[in-house]
Amino acid sequence: MSFASSSRWLVGVSAMLALPAAMANERVQVVTSFSILADMVENVGGEHVDVTSLVGADGDAHVYSPSPGDARSLADADLVVFNGLLFEGWMERLISASDYSGPLVTATAGIAPLSYAGHDDHDDHGHGHDEHEAHDHEDPHAGHDHGDEDPHAWQDMQQAKVYVANIRDGLIAADTDNADEYRANAERYLEEMAEVDAEIRALIEEIPASSSVITGHDSFGYFSNAYGVNFLSPVGLSTEADPSGASMAALVDVIAAENVKALFHENMTNQSIITQLSEETGLPIAGTLYADALASEGDASTYLGMMRHNAEVLHSALAEPGHDDHGHAHDDHDHDHDHDHDHDHDHDHDHDHDDHGHSH
Repeated sequence: MSFASSSRWLVGVSAMLALPAAMANERVQVVTSFSILADMVENVGGEHVDVTSLVGADGDAHVYSPSPGDARSLADADLVVFNGLLFEGWMERLISASDYSGPLVTATAGIAPLSYAGHDDHDDHGHGHDEHEAHDHEDPHAGHDHGDEDPHAWQDMQQAKVYVANIRDGLIAADTDNADEYRANAERYLEEMAEVDAEIRALIEEIPASSSVITGHDSFGYFSNAYGVNFLSPVGLSTEADPSGASMAALVDVIAAENVKALFHENMTNQSIITQLSEETGLPIAGTLYADALASEGDASTYLGMMRHNAEVLHSALAEPGHDDHGHAHDDHDHDHDHDHDHDHDHDHDHDHDDHGHSH
């Protein structure tokens, strides 16, 4: 090959290599705080987005420490999506450090959060939302790791619909040219979510309503509120907390007193705590649940797959086929949930404050 031919060949290759980069630059550059939001954005954004997740699969957003590279990622972004409700305590500082001034999506905007202080009432009795709202007013600082509200709203697929709508609207704000595709993708994704939600309900209905399980940290309040499984935890909402000896002893007592059937690891929490409980009580560790992060591979590597996986693992450990008292519990439960939802709207201004008031 002559030098001239070689030069033309190299120029041609360079042009081919530059083409994908040029196409990529036309995509909306989206930065999300953690992996579950990244998957949602990819489903709604489709081919029009490039998504960077600050906290990746199997990562723990509770204890994450942003890097200078994260600030640069935000500075170069066209859209930033985060959960809100103080789930990412570091996010406001990172946004300030990056000088990001583009559209900002708080995924939980419009959701009436569950009170973390109320989980104990709900978990002990299966309902009693009025009681836990009263408790909120008596102890406004309860659950201060994340403020007064539980931020893990994606664990209820009805609440996750709000996430999808907020992400859709954020993408449209950042890229109006492809608004119709974002709307169509969101509608398709919502239909898939409804199908998985129905699958979860069918699986959980075969689990006796009196069953209790223990997980690594208190992140399944919305799942419990939506589907009826009673979750207990050795630590609170944040994985930063280490349970004291007294709280571990209390949990052993609870296991003896309650109808606790199984223990579960979480993919991003300290598994030694659950292992210790298993050794002390003789209860089996029935599998791994995914709460705050997707799996790096496998069934739980997408949001819908994660939710289905959790329901299947719970079903395998706890189900009694033909058992239907859970179905009756759902009617009462849904009524309580609706009441709770309406009641919480009285506190919308407080929630906006907890979300840091971002409205770039």
